[in-house]
Amino acid sequence: MLNINDMSVIITGGCSGLGYGMAKKYSSQGAKVTICGRRENKVKEAQNSLGSNVEAIVADITEINDRKKLIETSLNHGGKIDALINNAGNMYRGPIDELNQSELLNIFNTNVISGMMLLGESKKYLAKTKGVNIFIGSVHNRRAFPGASPYAATKGALETLTKVLAAELGGEKIRVNCVVPGGVFTEINQRAGIFDDDSAKKRLDEMASIHALGRIGTAEEIAEAVEYLICSEWTTGAILDVDGGLGLGLTNA
Repeated sequence: MLNINDMSVIITGGCSGLGYGMAKKYSSQGAKVTICGRRENKVKEAQNSLGSNVEAIVADITEINDRKKLIETSLNHGGKIDALINNAGNMYRGPIDELNQSELLNIFNTNVISGMMLLGESKKYLAKTKGVNIFIGSVHNRRAFPGASPYAATKGALETLTKVLAAELGGEKIRVNCVVPGGVFTEINQRAGIFDDDSAKKRLDEMASIHALGRIGTAEEIAEAVEYLICSEWTTGAILDVDGGLGLGLTNA
C-alpha cells in the first residue's frame, strides 16, 4: 500500500460535503491537497479552516481555462499530481415527460464530461506518478428513486467510464476507480433547490432504517474508502460500494 502523506491530490468540489471531508482528512495526514469550488465564500471558508496543506481556488470545472488553472495550482502547490478525485457534481430531478433538454445537458456536462476532460488534461502528470483517478458514483444506481433519472444516468455513466478508462490507461500505470456512497448529508440537494438544510437532513435520517447498518454515513467514512483506492497499487477498475447496505434493497417483509 502507498501512503497518502506525501501525495499531491486534486479534489474537485472540495469546499463542502464529501470533498471537504476528503480534503480535511488527507491534508491532516500530510498530503498537499488542491481543491476548487464555484462559490467564492465557500472557497474562502474552506481555505481558512483547512490550513496550509490545502490550496483552495475558485474554479468551474466545466470551463477549460478553469480546469487548466486547477491543474497548474496543484502542480505549484504539490509539485506533482498523484491523485485526481472527480467529486464535483450537481443534481437535477424531474418526471421524464417534464425534463428540460438544456438542464439535462448541463448536468451531464458537470457530472460526466468535465471529469472526463479533467482526467484527460491531467493524464501526463498522473502517468509520471503512476497515479489514480477516483470517480464518485451514487447509490442511485443500486436503488431506483423515481424522478431522479437525470442524476442516476450521470452516475451510471461514471461506473462505465471507470471500467473503460481503467483498461485504457492501465498501460500507463494510471489506475481508475469509483466509490459509490450511500446516504450521507451533503449540500447537493440544497444547491439544486430541491430541499433546505433541515428538510434534507430529515429526509436522510428517515432513510436510516433502509440502510442495513441502520444509519446514514459520514463524509469521513467516504474519505476512508477513497483513500484505500488511492493507496492500493494493484486495484483498478474497481467500483466500491460504501453505503451502509442501502444498495441491498433491505425490506421489512
